[in-house]
Amino acid sequence: MSSELLSMALNRAKERTLSAGELLHFAGQLAATSKAETLSLLYRTWIENNPADPLLPAIHFNHAVILSGSGDLAGARTALEEAIKVNPDFIPPYINLGNVLERLGNAGEAVQTWYQAANRLGLVTGDTANYKTTALKQIGRVLERFQVDEKAEEVLKLSLEINPHQADVVQHYVSLRQRQCKWPVIVPSGVITKEHLLKGISALSLAAYTDDPLLQMANAAIYTKQSIGRPARLYNQHHAELLKTASPKRRRIGYVSSDLREHAVGFLTAEVYELHNRENAEVFLYYCGHHSPDYMQQRIKAAADHWIDLGPMTDEQAAERIVADQIEILVDVNGYTNAGRTKLFAMRPAPIIVNWLGFPGTLGNPSHHYIVADDFIIPKDNEIYYTEKVLRLPCYQPNDRKRPISDRPQKRSDAGLPDDATVFCCFNGVHKITPFTWRRWMTILHNVPGSVLWLLDSIESVSNRLRDMAEQHGIARDRIIFAPKAKNPDHLARYVLADLFLDTSPYGAHTTSSDALWMGVPVLTLAGRSFASRVCGSLVKSADLEELIVYTPEDYVRLAIELGLNKQKLQTYRERLSAARQSCVLFDMPLLVSSLERLYAEMWEDFKAGRLPRPDLSNIDIYNDIGVDLDKNDVELLAASNYNDLYLQKLAERDRFEMLRPDARLWTDATAKRPMPKDIGHLQALAERALDRGQVEQARGYITECLDREPKNAAILDVAARIMLRAGQADLAEHYARRAIAEQPIVVYGLTLAEAMKARGQLTGAETFFRSVLERIPNDRRALLGLAQIYEQTGRADLAKEYHFMALEAGLNG
Repeated sequence: MSSELLSMALNRAKERTLSAGELLHFAGQLAATSKAETLSLLYRTWIENNPADPLLPAIHFNHAVILSGSGDLAGARTALEEAIKVNPDFIPPYINLGNVLERLGNAGEAVQTWYQAANRLGLVTGDTANYKTTALKQIGRVLERFQVDEKAEEVLKLSLEINPHQADVVQHYVSLRQRQCKWPVIVPSGVITKEHLLKGISALSLAAYTDDPLLQMANAAIYTKQSIGRPARLYNQHHAELLKTASPKRRRIGYVSSDLREHAVGFLTAEVYELHNRENAEVFLYYCGHHSPDYMQQRIKAAADHWIDLGPMTDEQAAERIVADQIEILVDVNGYTNAGRTKLFAMRPAPIIVNWLGFPGTLGNPSHHYIVADDFIIPKDNEIYYTEKVLRLPCYQPNDRKRPISDRPQKRSDAGLPDDATVFCCFNGVHKITPFTWRRWMTILHNVPGSVLWLLDSIESVSNRLRDMAEQHGIARDRIIFAPKAKNPDHLARYVLADLFLDTSPYGAHTTSSDALWMGVPVLTLAGRSFASRVCGSLVKSADLEELIVYTPEDYVRLAIELGLNKQKLQTYRERLSAARQSCVLFDMPLLVSSLERLYAEMWEDFKAGRLPRPDLSNIDIYNDIGVDLDKNDVELLAASNYNDLYLQKLAERDRFEMLRPDARLWTDATAKRPMPKDIGHLQALAERALDRGQVEQARGYITECLDREPKNAAILDVAARIMLRAGQADLAEHYARRAIAEQPIVVYGLTLAEAMKARGQLTGAETFFRSVLERIPNDRRALLGLAQIYEQTGRADLAKEYHFMALEAGLNG
């Protein structure tokens, strides 16, 4: 395969049809199996035939890296000097040339080369660094706006390499990596540490990155403290006057949103404003988005008692207007989303401030008193993850029963879908796809023959990346199908072509889920702990399909495969959705609005009685530090059964030298007196015992804590690999097994690696490892059984029978 790839690349290089980017891509593919001389030949051929390419200096530089790595320092020196000759302002070759010269014994010449680089960079001062980062930030902003994501990411990374403490740049940099499906998303580089990235990540990006509601709460609180701060003006003194003038029954409700238009929030809330009982509510809509006179905004405007455009107003002017309107309950329908006016709420222009619908989680700030959810999204035990007081509706999310749907006939062939195969769909934004979700989807496709995954189209490079990753999992790229962007009526109509909607985690479907359910498409969701990971479960439950909510990754994969192979069962779900559409809680908007009005009345009574909630923000910085420390790119926190205990362990460690003050979450007076969690040896034993009993999730929880404490412990890594094998995650099993061998290359860890490779279909490699085990331990039953199974799969029946017998004999003797 590598020789064919090399031949093709060489021919294209000679024909001048191989771009510099493709050259680097092919060189990367060949690096694992080819010698340095082979790679050098490819680089030389390309350089000889592309002397005018603008990326020639970078190619010389990469060629030098290959030569230097193979010990050809003279060749590396020549390549680096050529790079400098072509572009004297390209700095990296100077650095590497200095290193090469030093290795050649020319220390003085090396120093002179480094001086040249320093002089070309010019004097770096606070001002010049600030000017440069500001310029880079502006370039990145514009590129991101026009979806030139790869270049925008590159520019923002340059800015962070100058100053990694730019939280606003970190937010956009991480978000760009998420929406390009570049995994892992958090990648330290030079001065840019994991801590810089995770402490600067935006609240929305964090919700899509990890199912860690304590970290999400702390992240939001720190963002408020650093970016919102203390407002210059407060309007608290006006609140008492409202008690004198307020109507006994009719509340003055203000909704603030930038999305009262053709946007998910606009579609969801339009009917809410129309259905408000004017005896209970006077509705003020404060719009803070861009000018958008579309049909949805016109409809929403018509539903309001008062429509106020905050766009031309400063935050102070907007606050004064809200005070003048004598708003009693101000509802934030943005939170930390685009164009939200968080600083406006910090001024307290109304006595009661509510977080609802716009942002999927706590806002972690002192200004918002309540968060509106439901019993599923925030169970009683999960209230500790929110700074607001939790109030609940029958179902948290409203829906528009008047949404227009195209009447154009829908055919699978028109959408590029197979007529007779199972069509799994997910129309969530691609930024919600994580490597864990992707692996689950690939396992599902592998086990449902002919099935396809129908996703919402993104930019071409992202679509290609996802198809490439499908191929890496053994799934043909044409089984990943992309639906082009369409107007909402047309988009809704095509849902009927799908058989089953597969939700993402930890940031699940919200509007996309209710759209699917409205159109009669069943939705399978994996519920976690955080708000964003439970909204879809709330919607599915409210649509009377609670059996499609699962709580472990294994159950998600199992049920998806089961349903993908059972079209009759899926049709039953479609019929149930169709029958319940007019009666289920999910689409009962009169019930939601009347319940919302009752909550507003309850809030008002709290205000009158002087018992408005006071957010507890103590120990927030510590929770943030712990959450950042707990994060592991290759460990899905959603799957950890001992989540709270992971934090308690770290809190106890901090308390030993900081004497933490109790808070209203985990570090209460009672937990502060709790004994330290079990030692790591005991935890490892518990993990192995649980694995022996088939309690995979419990075993995973124990081993996750072990890995958190000792991530380089080979024995623990081997147990983790065996647990992942039992959980059906062979790719993770191979990852942990290789890490175990890297830390301690002993035969038993090679055995686990062989089993992981066998589970992934890498039979030749697995056979080699099993045989190497038997050279050291001739009667090892696991190795004998592994070889027997490989020979069965490869049609060598006689050998399979022989090794099965040997395995049986070894078991009897053992």
